[in-house]
Amino acid sequence: MKAAAPNSLTNLCRVASEEIVRVLIAEDEESFIDALVIGLERENFVVTIARDGSEALELFNELDFDLVLLDIMLPKISGLDVCRNIRSKSSVPIIMVTAKSTEIDTVVGLEIGADDYVAKPYRLRELVSRMRAVLRRTALNAEARQVAMETVEVSSTTGVATRNEHSLTVGEVRLDPDRHECTVRGTEVKLPLKEFELLQLLLANAGRVVTRETLIDRVWGYDYVGDTKTLDVHVKRLRSRIEVDPTRPELITTIRGLGYRFETPRNRDVTQT
Repeated sequence: MKAAAPNSLTNLCRVASEEIVRVLIAEDEESFIDALVIGLERENFVVTIARDGSEALELFNELDFDLVLLDIMLPKISGLDVCRNIRSKSSVPIIMVTAKSTEIDTVVGLEIGADDYVAKPYRLRELVSRMRAVLRRTALNAEARQVAMETVEVSSTTGVATRNEHSLTVGEVRLDPDRHECTVRGTEVKLPLKEFELLQLLLANAGRVVTRETLIDRVWGYDYVGDTKTLDVHVKRLRSRIEVDPTRPELITTIRGLGYRFETPRNRDVTQT
């Protein structure tokens, strides 16, 4: 069984059906480790423990996992650095676990690619619910990417939509969902999974407002129970990668009280005149 990848649909469908799931837990507090192992094994999770960041990376590189529970405050290598390393090569779901509940810890974790977070102390039932929700969302998103055979291409000069198989292009921004590739103004831009999915949804609806509720439901899932500021964090991060001036966004605009809109070339011309 391979770790969840953008097009690893077989594993994810198995995961979504709540069969046995392999989980890597990076945690250095023995009291939490004992409780987690007992509780998660009762829920049919196969648990592997790493007690520091270095061991977590070694285990992840050697074995296959469906989900990672990652404490921020780890010895040797911090949980944030472990998350950053894993996300650079895998889209396996990651849930950050931390004793800190400050906004900065949450924001940093989400910005570097974590899918969700829980703050200690937490209830096992809540943790399991979040784990299964993340796994279901990952499975559904992978299936959606695989079955999508056609996407909309918008001319960079006219703003008119045309059909183009396997790619999604609006102006100078182009996505290839099958290859998980993004090109902006002719330059390849690496996007974490959630940012890629956000951009894909916005491009598919270029020129139209996509509500906050729709974005959260489609990217994080209808059963998402986390903080809605997760969306704003990811949009901010996405803007930093694709906008010429992220402080004055022209591609992804905020429609106050509603959501966000990806502007077509024609819309931008109208706005600027």
